[in-house]
Amino acid sequence: MFQFITNRSFFVNLLIAIVIGLLVVFVFFQLLDRITQHGKYIKVPEVKGKSVDEARNLLEQQGFQVEVQDSIYYDSLPRLSVVKQSPVAQEMVKINRTIYLTINRAEPPLVALPNFVGQTYRSVLLQLNALGLKLGDTSQRPDFAVGSVLEQIYNGNQVKPGTKVPMGSRVSLVLGGGIKQTELPVPVLLGLTFAEAKVLLESNDLLLGAVVVDGAVADSSAAFVIRQNPPVRDEEGRPIRIRGGQLVDLWISMDRSKIDSIQRPKPVIEQKTENEY
Repeated sequence: MFQFITNRSFFVNLLIAIVIGLLVVFVFFQLLDRITQHGKYIKVPEVKGKSVDEARNLLEQQGFQVEVQDSIYYDSLPRLSVVKQSPVAQEMVKINRTIYLTINRAEPPLVALPNFVGQTYRSVLLQLNALGLKLGDTSQRPDFAVGSVLEQIYNGNQVKPGTKVPMGSRVSLVLGGGIKQTELPVPVLLGLTFAEAKVLLESNDLLLGAVVVDGAVADSSAAFVIRQNPPVRDEEGRPIRIRGGQLVDLWISMDRSKIDSIQRPKPVIEQKTENEY
């Protein structure tokens, strides 16, 4: 069967083998050019800002492979839109090249709120930016800690550290405004309910200090103030004055006998000077 090979000299067979080998290599490289589309390049179209479905259809129609590589979140961009593409638009690449897309998430990720209370406004602002959160409304309340955060608020409610909120949410802050220089008479809180006393303190820019509960109290807002510190007048009957932002301690009770025995002092009426008229 193989006599036609064995009957020939070694050098003739070697020459034939070399020719066949060269032919195989030539055919291989010719086919390789066709398979790899050698020398055929195409511009990558711009798909940033398009929806992921639109981008995929456009790229596949032009002969590209498409793969969603990553997702991030921007509240200012449409959801499921293309944020980044690689290779970038207008770059010349081979047909069948894979285009990697980064898309905007459909739902914002949740972010755990740190404890901002006690920190400075500038420090909290940097942390909000780093977490992808926004600063909401800021307000001031008289307090010794000037410029420090007293409360952190989300959706109108005070929130505790660790509470998870959607990225892009607005967090409002209550800042310490310092102690006011002007003085005012201590308001009469005796005989008021605890809820009424808190409203009166707030209207006078005063802060609620310690609250001492006398006896059993089921509902603190309905309990009555039976003692306050500082009092309205000193031991000699002179009005005591207080600055906005200072603390007032209260004693509250539901004991009717203690409530009925309260001697409510008359409020101090400010007298205007001639310069105020």
